[in-house]
Amino acid sequence: MKMVGIIFSNIYDNTLGELTKKRTVASVPFGGRYRQIDFVLSNMVNSGITTTGIITKYHYQSLMDHLGTSSEWDLDRKNGGLFIIPPFADKSTEVYKGKIEALYGALSFLKKAEGDYVVMSDSVNVCNIDYEDVLESHIKSGADITVVASKEKEPSEDRKILLKTDENSRASEVVIDCIPAGGDFVGMGMFILDRKMLIDLVERCVAKGFYHFERDYLQPNFNSGKVSINVYEFKGVVLRNTSVASYFKNNFKLLDCDVRKNIFNPRAPIYTKVRDEAPTYYGKNSLVDDCLVADGCVINGNAEGCVIFRDVEIEEGAEVKNSVIMQGVKIGKGSKIENVILDKDVEIGSERTLIGAHTSPLIISKGEKI
Repeated sequence: MKMVGIIFSNIYDNTLGELTKKRTVASVPFGGRYRQIDFVLSNMVNSGITTTGIITKYHYQSLMDHLGTSSEWDLDRKNGGLFIIPPFADKSTEVYKGKIEALYGALSFLKKAEGDYVVMSDSVNVCNIDYEDVLESHIKSGADITVVASKEKEPSEDRKILLKTDENSRASEVVIDCIPAGGDFVGMGMFILDRKMLIDLVERCVAKGFYHFERDYLQPNFNSGKVSINVYEFKGVVLRNTSVASYFKNNFKLLDCDVRKNIFNPRAPIYTKVRDEAPTYYGKNSLVDDCLVADGCVINGNAEGCVIFRDVEIEEGAEVKNSVIMQGVKIGKGSKIENVILDKDVEIGSERTLIGAHTSPLIISKGEKI
């Protein structure tokens, strides 16, 4: 059975503050060298999905720059490939309010796509998942829709959809925006359903003025017995970047070897835009401890517990601790940086001190000079 992919690039934009001021949530840098979309797009490619549509809303120039010809994901092909679906609007509607209205703008893509099933996914969940296993579970269950979910060991900020299941992994209860209890499954913003069914439900929901997939369609139709839901339990590591605090914390989780091995599985690689950079240079007096460092950097100062992207320069005497340093950042001599997110191309002068809280990091916006 052939699958078609749909990726929502702007869902959660309003929860990531300054990080999405000039970009979509899908193009937010993560983990030293990746963008958030790299994970879901790579998962789809590794699962044999060769036709994928990315639904955009606004600020998607950086996303298009990153994806380029999509050759890194082997999607620069004559049949199928990667499609950027721009925002849909007409005289009677604004740019989409929810997933259903977003899908309405992608109906042409869905109708032309050659595939029996559609995999829909947000861009905020970082994991390594095989959608072929999810599809197998969906077909075997006989349910109308399969929701990918996980049981969280710690409280989750992402409470968009919670589910309880019976002994057959069928949903017995669906709850929106509620604090999870023991045994609850937390949805990962990933769904599989029949392509023709999706087209039909989108057309019917838009005609009735419904916009949100989970709240306006999934929950009420499940409660009325019109839709059956299969729950696929994902047991691997999932990092949910649904807020600035969770994004900051999850970058540092990649310093854990077990987490890295689970997400960056060599049998199912995570692809990204290729940049041919020189290896990172570590100065004679530099001290780097427990950091994730990309290539192309020049480090003459000290760094501890940081995630450092490409082309970062840390001058002598500078001390950087528990911070996310994005591409092209320059940190001057003697500066002290702690619990800070420095966005791309930020320049920090000499003898500057920037300190945030571990639970509420200080964010310096893209291109700022301090």
